[in-house]
This record gives sequence, structure tokens and C-alpha cells, in this order.
Amino acid sequence: MRLFKTILAFIVLITLFMLLNNNQGSIPPLGKFLNPFAGFWQNGSGDDQMAEVLDVKGLREEVTIVWDERQIPHVFAQNDYDAYFTQGFLTARHRLWQMEFQTHVAAGRVSEIIGPRAIDFDKLQRRRGLLSSAESYLNLINQDPETQLIVQAYANGVNTWIATLTPASLPLEYKLLNYKPEAWSTLKTALLQKYMAWDLTGRNSEMDLSVIRHALGEDFVERYYPEDTPRTDPIIPAAKPWRFEPLMPDVAQDFFTPQFIRNMNEPQPNENNGSNNWAVSGRKTRSGSPILANDPHLGLNLPSIWYEIQLNTPDMNVYGTSLPGAPAVIIGFNEDIAWGLTNAGTDVLDWFEIEFKDSSFQEYLYLDEWIPADMRIEEILVRDGDTVQDTFPITRFGPVVHFGEHILENGNPVGLAMRWSAHDPSNEMQAIRNMNLAHDLETFYQALDQYRVPGQNFAMATKTGDIAIRHNGHFPLRAKNEGKFVQSGRDTTGEWTQWIPPEHLPVISNPWRGYVSSANQNPVGKNYPYYMGWEYDDYERGARINEVLGSLKNIDLIDMQNLHTDHMNVQARRILPFLLKQVKTEKLTNEELEVLADLKQWNYLSVPNSRAALVYREWWVRIEEAIWNDELTINGTLRKIPTRSVTENLLLRKKNLEYYDNVLTKELVEDRQMIIRQAFEQMVYDLHVGLGDYGEAWELGRARGTDINHLLSVKGLGRTSLYTGGGKGIVNATNKKFGPSWRMMVEIGDSIRALGVYPGGQSGNPGSKFYDNAVDKWVKGEYYDLHFLGSPVSIQDKKFTMTRLRNYQ
Repeated sequence: MRLFKTILAFIVLITLFMLLNNNQGSIPPLGKFLNPFAGFWQNGSGDDQMAEVLDVKGLREEVTIVWDERQIPHVFAQNDYDAYFTQGFLTARHRLWQMEFQTHVAAGRVSEIIGPRAIDFDKLQRRRGLLSSAESYLNLINQDPETQLIVQAYANGVNTWIATLTPASLPLEYKLLNYKPEAWSTLKTALLQKYMAWDLTGRNSEMDLSVIRHALGEDFVERYYPEDTPRTDPIIPAAKPWRFEPLMPDVAQDFFTPQFIRNMNEPQPNENNGSNNWAVSGRKTRSGSPILANDPHLGLNLPSIWYEIQLNTPDMNVYGTSLPGAPAVIIGFNEDIAWGLTNAGTDVLDWFEIEFKDSSFQEYLYLDEWIPADMRIEEILVRDGDTVQDTFPITRFGPVVHFGEHILENGNPVGLAMRWSAHDPSNEMQAIRNMNLAHDLETFYQALDQYRVPGQNFAMATKTGDIAIRHNGHFPLRAKNEGKFVQSGRDTTGEWTQWIPPEHLPVISNPWRGYVSSANQNPVGKNYPYYMGWEYDDYERGARINEVLGSLKNIDLIDMQNLHTDHMNVQARRILPFLLKQVKTEKLTNEELEVLADLKQWNYLSVPNSRAALVYREWWVRIEEAIWNDELTINGTLRKIPTRSVTENLLLRKKNLEYYDNVLTKELVEDRQMIIRQAFEQMVYDLHVGLGDYGEAWELGRARGTDINHLLSVKGLGRTSLYTGGGKGIVNATNKKFGPSWRMMVEIGDSIRALGVYPGGQSGNPGSKFYDNAVDKWVKGEYYDLHFLGSPVSIQDKKFTMTRLRNYQ
């Protein structure tokens, strides 16, 4: 009996040991996680303060770091290597897990961390070519000694920080997921750049448009998916003359119906990704100095997307935001020039249907010949599982992302190849470095000539008073509507053989109206000689920014702050009075009458406490559904619906339209007034079911609000139900999970004043007070002073503390 008890106790002990030291499904090893000496208890606020003197192996000379009240590091180095080494060291100190996890996502390596459920995602990422294009990007970087030094110095700094880590000091997420960081490589920095490129340029509607054209006809697509949407005020004023001889594109491909995509959808980056930027001439400002403003709209997460930093060397003094994992400053300013970015939106991704000879996918048809494909073999390591091998063909049109499920009538299998500008080698690191060093428009333009992807609208303001905006990127020369639909990969038609020359890109400097701006709308008017695509954002934000800037005089930073947080719903201002006239009150319930009365009194501002703002938003969604969902649900999938402005125009101009009628209600023929009224009643009913009686719960800031979740969606590590206004088509584009990821304003002259805020904090450690310290200010539309220092300040100023990094051999 005693032996049995001993054996039983031993078995229990072994079982308990296994439970406490190994993952149990998604639960981390509780023994390690709860260990008071190395578990999550150790992730307090230890990264909030750095020692006054720190010996660091790998530096070439001593570096001084000035920390301000928000833990922004102001790095003073005596050479470029040490500046970028220190940037990598400090960013890893604050954001190591975020940096590394995002590179695993980009490279298709998530299965290594979370196991088999990520295999399909990893396959898709690798077939898209982010990893292979990052490898090409890195090869080009390594051919240039300057950029090679920058990325290697950054990587050395990251690895120096990693070497200091112990089980106790590992970031919390490594403990939650039970893994350890690997060495940082320059390839990881290249992957981050490609990951951002995909997020900003990987969305298009070629598959949907091909299905729609096949089902509803060419005329339907031309009418409801136009190149120039109604009321768009282009980024470059439409009247600008273009004084160059344009290149001529090849003839567009004849009508082609792809067989492959009738029953599929390609996962897309979020359509809310966008931004605002503008620059105002000193002729319109109170101080006489130009002002630049920027607020890129991206998905909101904690840790924050951006890492704020100042880098100072004998040749450079630059302040702004960087991507955690990448050196230099992407959005910011130096002593001579300030710049901000918005996504260009010009089409740089095409799909081609490839016909293969057989199911080996090793040969494909091109110009009536079978030519060999390059076969890429990817090995996907899987945590707690067997390694998965994925082999896919690469054609002259790009990697074949989707294949193996569809066969043509002749028996040949088909697939879809992806042609993407980010697959082509380019050295954006060199461009960003030179932007940081630029001292006037000419040197900034020279830097932009090297910047290819992702395409961006760069707004600029200089110390000498110049303002400008340039629609910049590496854009293929296209015939009209080329790239709007899936194309055939059986011949040369549609191949990218020429590019719009940099000197022909849309640009304007010092316009007579005294300002430049962009909000992801069409960059040019009809007289621009090149076709750049059609899928730009709608008119509202751009129109509102230009409306406000055109009306203001003696502009100061407060005016810019007010415009950043402007809540005017331009679309509602235009169409709501018409919609209200279509709703007859005779048969409405008391609640519907109360809602209608509020809408009639609404001032069109989508502020947090507005119930009408939420009601209008939900009403409009149901109007769109009533018009389009029946026709555009094709093969069981709802396809892309027309833009808001197209639908708005139809409602205002077309009393009778076949698409108002719901084809699913055979016994009833709906007209315009009927669908508007039915949408109103359905909206009130749905909101009542979801929110209760009409009242406080219907406020925009409560019913929708904003959630800033942790990257892993771990409850308790994010900030949810934030009381925010704004929305789609509004300058303050804050939405449920998307919004301004960085607001910055810079008044640049003999002296510089800059303000900024982003929804988070410098630290990636949830235990730090600098993890989310800026969120509340961001919600309120308030800003921090950005301290642009010329030299290390005295530590007697209580705003600042100082750390000296000494070279340790």
C-alpha cells in the first residue's frame, strides 16, 4: 500500500509538472507564467526608466539619450552607425515582441508560434510573395554601402538588447505564447516594409468586377464603377496644365471572362486604411510660416503602430515616427522641411488567369507555347505539428497565389498569378534616409525619385516658405481600364513593360490658392494623360478639407487641430434633407417619430454624443443594401457595391431605376420612396433590438465608439468602448477599429513648433504607464508638444532625464 501511494504521488507529481511546464491548448504553461521570479509578475514598469549610464557593446562612440516626459528618446550620436544602432536598441527595449511578431506575420511564419490553425494563412502569405520580395529588397539594400550600414546597425542594436534579456525580463507576450525571440536580421526589416506595402496597396476589386461584368454586363460596370466619381475635387487641381509629352500605352485587352474567379473572393486589407494631409502657405497663416498637418488612418492596436523618436548626428537632426522594426523616420520633420503621407491608392496590383498544361503546374501557356514555371518550395514549420511543404509556380506575371481547384472546359487547370509592384526590387530605405536629410523641395523630390512602394501622396512644407504635394510611386503605364478586371496571362496584353516617368507624376508646388491637400481621392482631373486606376476614396474628406482651408485666414495650429478633429458629415449635409422628405409620418411609431425629429434638427456633426449621427450612418447602410444587395449577390457572395457618391447621385437624380426593386420580392415592385422608407423603419427596428429604447445608448460614441485592441486580442490589454465621434467619409475618420494612427502638425520657419499624438504610448509593456498614456488625449483631440532639441538639454529641466550609452568592448 505504501509503495502504491508512493507511485501514485510520483505520477501526480509528473502530471502536475507536465501541466505546469507545457501549453494546454491556448493556455500557456502556468508554472512558467505564474512563476514569481520569471513569470508575468516581472512585467511591471521596469522599462520606464533607463540607467543614467549604460555600457553597451557594439557602439563606436558615446551616445546621449534625452528622455522627455512621455518617454520619447532624443538620440544624440556622433555618427550615423551609432544613431541607427541606438534606434534599434531602444525600439527593441520598448517594442521587441511587436516587431518580431509582425515579421512572422509578413513572412508567413505564424504557425511556428500558434500551431496548425495558421497553416492556411502562412501559405497565402508566402504565395503572395512578401518573403521573396523582401529578399530581393534586401539584396538591393546590400549593394548600397550607406543603406546596408543603416539596416545592419539597426539590427545590431536590436540584437544587443535581446542579449540582455532573461526569462524574467521577456516581454509578456512571449510568456503568454511560450516562445522566445530569435536573433534580429536585416531581412526582418525588409519584411516589415513589404508588410506595410501590402497593407496599403494589396486591396483591389478585380475579381469582383470581373464577376459583376460577366453577370450584369459592361454597361453596368461603366456606369456604376466609374474612373471619376461624382464631385471629387482631385489632389492636383483639375485645371493644372501638363507640359510634357506622355508615353503611349499598349492597346487594352479585349473583353475577357476569367473562368477561375466566379466562386471566390481574395482576402483584402481593410478599406478604411486612408489618411489626410495638407500644407498651408505662410500667406494664409498668422505667423507667416507654412504649416503642415498629417493624420494617417490605419488599424488601431496596442502596442501602437508607430514609435516616436528624434535622431541627431553631425549631419542630421530629424524628428517623427518610425515603424517598430525599421530604422529612420517615416513621417516627420527636420530643421528645413516637414512632410506627411497619405496612401496614393493608384492601382499597382493585377491578377492574371494562367492556363497550365497539367496538374503538375510546371508549364503554362504563353504566346501559344508551353513555357516552364519556376517552382518555389516553402517549408512551413508548425508548432506541435509536422512541417508542411508548399510548392507553387512563379510565372512571368508573378507568383500563382490560387490554383489547384479549377479546370477549364479543355481539361487544363488554371490559376491566378499576382503582379504587384512591391515584387520589383527597389530601395525605399535609401529614399527615406534622404528624405530625413532633405533641406528643400528639390532635395526632397530627389529622395522621392527613389521611393517606389507603397505609393503615397507626400505633402511638404519648407523653412523657406514652399509648400508642395506629389503623388509618388512606381506606377505601370496602362491603357484605360487596364487592371480593372482579371486579365488573361496567355499573351503580352496587360503585361507591365513601361512605367510612368517620375517627371510625369502628378505634383504641384506653391499653388495660387495657398494650400495643398490630399485625402486618398483621385489625384488628377480628366486632362491628366495617364490612366492610374479608379478605386480611390470618395469625395467627402477631400472636399471638406479644401472647403475649410479655402475659407480660413490667419491660420494657426488651433485651426489645424480643429480640422484634424472635424466631424462634419458632408454626405449627410447633401442628401439627408432629400431622404427626410421621402419619409411620410402617418404610419410611423412614436419611437420612429422621435428619431425622425432628431434627424431633422441635426447639424450634420458626427460628434460622440450625437444620436442622429449613428441613426444616419445606419440608415444609409440599409439604403445601400436595399438598392444593391440583391443584384450584386452573385454566386452566393455579395460583391463590391458602388461608391457612396454614385449611390447618392442615383437617389437624387433617378426617381425610377430598376435596381430599386428587390428582385427577391416577386409580388412587390419597390420604388425609390419605398426603399428609403423601408430602410428607415428597418434601421429603427434593428437599433431598438440591439440598443433598447431610443436614448443615450444610441449615441455614436456609445453604440459604435472605438476599440484599440491588443495585437493578440487579449482581453484586458487593450482600450475598448472609447467615446469617439467621426467615421467614414469624415475628416476625423475614427471608426470602430480604425482611425488616425498619428496626428502631427508642424509650423516651420526660423523656429519650429510641432504638436502630435497617437493612440497609445511608447512602451509595448502593458505594465508600463507609457503603454497607453496618450489614448485619452487622442480621444479628446488634444496634442502634446513635440520637443525638437538642438542639443542635449540640462537634466535640471524636470521634463527631461538623460542616459549615456558608453561603448563596452
